[in-house]
Amino acid sequence: MKIKVLLALLFCSAIGFSQSVNDYKAVIIPLKYDFIKTDNQYRLATLTKSNLLKAGFEAYYTNEQIPAGIDRCELLYIDVKRDNAFLVTKLFIQFKDCYGKVIYTSETGKSREKDYEVAYKESLEGAFVSVIALHYKYNGKTVSSTSPAVVAQAVTPVAAVASTHVEEKPVVNLSDPNLLYAQPTENGFQLIDKTPKVVMKLLKTSRADSFIAIKDGIQGSLNAKDNQWYFEYYQNDKLISEKVSVKF
Repeated sequence: MKIKVLLALLFCSAIGFSQSVNDYKAVIIPLKYDFIKTDNQYRLATLTKSNLLKAGFEAYYTNEQIPAGIDRCELLYIDVKRDNAFLVTKLFIQFKDCYGKVIYTSETGKSREKDYEVAYKESLEGAFVSVIALHYKYNGKTVSSTSPAVVAQAVTPVAAVASTHVEEKPVVNLSDPNLLYAQPTENGFQLIDKTPKVVMKLLKTSRADSFIAIKDGIQGSLNAKDNQWYFEYYQNDKLISEKVSVKF
């Protein structure tokens, strides 16, 4: 009976995670998207911000200071994707939450212009037509800082058997001022600080407790040892091991 009650509570919690763009205070804009080579190439970051402001959003670049009092999970993270097509430039927009969950995907903007700068501008503005049509207005709702993935992970062992052994994971100190937050990417995670700024990129390996890690141009590995995460790399033929506080 206790298990059934717990499952019901967890299920209700999972339903409560349904979000809309109106639940978020502002949007964070990366300076570079996957399909371009340099920061703000073709003025895409600039165009993204101007269109977000036009749509009613409060928007900040990743290298800008976020106003005090705004929690990272009260922010949306925008990404612009290119849909490969012959002789046509196609772009669409995704808004993601602090855990990498897609909250909204726009319609696809298109352009047949051959000049990339013109084509990207037309396509991006075409994609923003559907974003502007959302008539965004922050509703003051407080977004939960508990990930839907956490609820899903909790349901599985409870449903299977109450006595299932849970694998021990590194301890996380939520009060640590240097705490980094993991956001899922296509091949792993990116670790961001409270700014938010991308501090480290992680690539998955065959082991759940070890990642290929890149920080400030230095490639090493992030490994779980003794209930802690460590960024390890070689410097002048010497192994350096730095403790890193991470919340996945």
